[in-house]
Amino acid sequence: MTLKTVLPFLFLLLSSRLFAQSLGVNEADYGLNVRRSIGPIVLDGRLDEAAWDKADTVSNFWQFFPYDTIRAGARTRVRVLFDAEFLYIAAECYQPRRYVVTSLKRDFARGQSDLFEVNIDPFGDKLNGFNFAASPYGVQREGLITNGQEFATDWDNKWYVRVGNAADRYTVEMAIPFKTLRYKQRQTGDGPDVWLINFIRSDIARNEQSAWAPIPLNFTGQALAFSGRLIWEHPPPSPGANVSLIPYGLAETGRDYQSGIPPRRGVNAGFDVKVAVTPSLNLDLTVNPDFAQVEVDQQVTNLSRFELFFPERRQFFLENSDLFGSFGTSVTNPFFSRRIGLVRNPRTGFNERVPILAGLRLSGRLDRNWRVGVLNMQTGRRSLADSVTLPPINYGMLAVQRRISTRSFLSALLVNKDPVGIMPAGAAQPYNRVAGLEYSLASTNNQWRGKAFYHRSFSPDRPAQPYAVGALLFVDKPAVNGRVGVYDIGDNFRADVGYVPRASLLKFHGEVFRVLFPKGRLGRHINRFYLGPNWDFIYGKRQNRLIDWDAGLFGGITMQNQSQLSFVFLRWDYTYLFSPFDPSNTGGVALPANTSYLYFSHRLTYVSNVRKPFFYSFNGRYGQYFNGRITQLHTVLSYRQQPYGVFSLDFTYNGIRLPAPHSQSDLLLIGPKVDLSFTRSLFLTAYVQYNNQINNVNTNNRFQWRYKPVSDLFVVYTDNYFAYETLDDDNRLMRAWQPKNRALVVKFTYWLNL
Repeated sequence: MTLKTVLPFLFLLLSSRLFAQSLGVNEADYGLNVRRSIGPIVLDGRLDEAAWDKADTVSNFWQFFPYDTIRAGARTRVRVLFDAEFLYIAAECYQPRRYVVTSLKRDFARGQSDLFEVNIDPFGDKLNGFNFAASPYGVQREGLITNGQEFATDWDNKWYVRVGNAADRYTVEMAIPFKTLRYKQRQTGDGPDVWLINFIRSDIARNEQSAWAPIPLNFTGQALAFSGRLIWEHPPPSPGANVSLIPYGLAETGRDYQSGIPPRRGVNAGFDVKVAVTPSLNLDLTVNPDFAQVEVDQQVTNLSRFELFFPERRQFFLENSDLFGSFGTSVTNPFFSRRIGLVRNPRTGFNERVPILAGLRLSGRLDRNWRVGVLNMQTGRRSLADSVTLPPINYGMLAVQRRISTRSFLSALLVNKDPVGIMPAGAAQPYNRVAGLEYSLASTNNQWRGKAFYHRSFSPDRPAQPYAVGALLFVDKPAVNGRVGVYDIGDNFRADVGYVPRASLLKFHGEVFRVLFPKGRLGRHINRFYLGPNWDFIYGKRQNRLIDWDAGLFGGITMQNQSQLSFVFLRWDYTYLFSPFDPSNTGGVALPANTSYLYFSHRLTYVSNVRKPFFYSFNGRYGQYFNGRITQLHTVLSYRQQPYGVFSLDFTYNGIRLPAPHSQSDLLLIGPKVDLSFTRSLFLTAYVQYNNQINNVNTNNRFQWRYKPVSDLFVVYTDNYFAYETLDDDNRLMRAWQPKNRALVVKFTYWLNL
């Protein structure tokens, strides 16, 4: 019996022990009746309509930070109503008028602002839901909750909020259109409609986070396993037809100095369409999309032998992304949407951007137990220098998810990449497909989570061992945290639309740590300690030996003011080089293949109190590195000019000292950044990055005017330079700048409800 057959069996056997976990919250103790409004609601943050006096009220919130055993010190009262179009939520948040607010920009960062928020789970599966939040200044944030507690603000939709401010409280009044929410109406006779809901409050000045339905302190406010019930006096209304058209127009000018292509100038246009096929199933169409307004990736110093991972930022690919992108793990992911729109140039070996002509995505729920996702994208042809033409490619994915217990589900996937036309010489094989099955589990109290998967790739040459199989298990209890994963990736597993840094390996990794919550005088300052081992072992199947491992003892301290200190000591790393490698990645003399290295180091990370106007973080590493030594420092210094934004400086230094003739490198990456919100509709993000590892200087400046809800005007300027040293006329060393590429884009988008 091979590892690829044993892993899923052992995982399923273990998971069968987890469903007996008791509920963290007795939902029967936390119920709120939602009544139809007896009159119109004027959204003004005043709550002076007679209808609010008739609404049921909940209060008496529970802390979940810094403790989870006492009532909240910050008083909160919440009421809920509805009419034919909106679900209304009102909250009175008692707090002196001394607010901590990071920004006036929508979708502000978590953990750094006072806020009131609500989680809504219309299907009651405790896996997927919506989150709506507002700061005391009326700044909105909305996001999707997936896999029970994973939260992202990439989802954008229309909803409304007004906030009233008094000396002792701020009052939040939300109106969420039923068209924005996705739910399935119950059939007549099925009993009262019940959704799951929870209300969360963050009071930064008090250093307190609290919730109506209690949440254990080892979870975040987006943990859907801990919810109360929203009981409908009358069934929620049908949301009706929901079709949105989002056209854009764009004007740009730019030049690529490296390619020698003449400067480009022109205009472009396209559009997106959102269609609610059913209240819970959405169809998204895009024609000639352009992502010029998307913020470019932050550069990193690359000391790895393998491809780096950068998250998706394009809006079209982000909504319901868990249906498409959460298969596998970071070791092997069969679908990574950033591959779409990039094709490898067979002459240079680098990825080249190609235009996306059109695409569609159908995603959402068929009912309480079934979710489905269908994605299809078509790219266009692109001609390069030397008569190289990159052909059009069709990308497709099908994902189906079936809930099989309270919070566990079985998923199937099929990914397809198929060129349209003849591939140039040296390019990848004509097509690549990946099919797979996954089982994901989560106990009812969220203390156990995990998955087991089997994926198989298909290509014209039908190689041996085209599979990836693995299992991952998390435990998240108040006193014990940990994870363990084991994987077997076949010699010829290929996922051209995925992220698979390495193949032909066996991997076993994990960490387990004990958590202690001090009491008494010490507990006034320290929230928790944790300490435990971590490990990562990789066996190369082609090399028939252990090729990488690391192990160490790690721990940390979380203070009551939310600052954190973490450390790794007694850390050993082992690397076997099966090909030559320069550990500085600067093109220096490489260490030879078929050599191995065992090296020892220490690591330290600190995050300061983010509630203060000036806050910072740093992490450092010091010790041996291959056959030499390394000194590493990464720090981010930030100053919050409340409530207008944050000024920050990102600094990374890597000092690498290897014996001659190998590298003696001082690698710098410096990036000042400004993120400003002049008003709730005018924003500026600007930063510069200097990276001497690749001799590059780049700047990205983005101005945004949100002139209507979810409708924007963007002005974006980007510039890249090659930085190098040369001698001037007096034979003195000087820094010179050679332009690589630059572009100026003006983009206009408009959200139109049809």
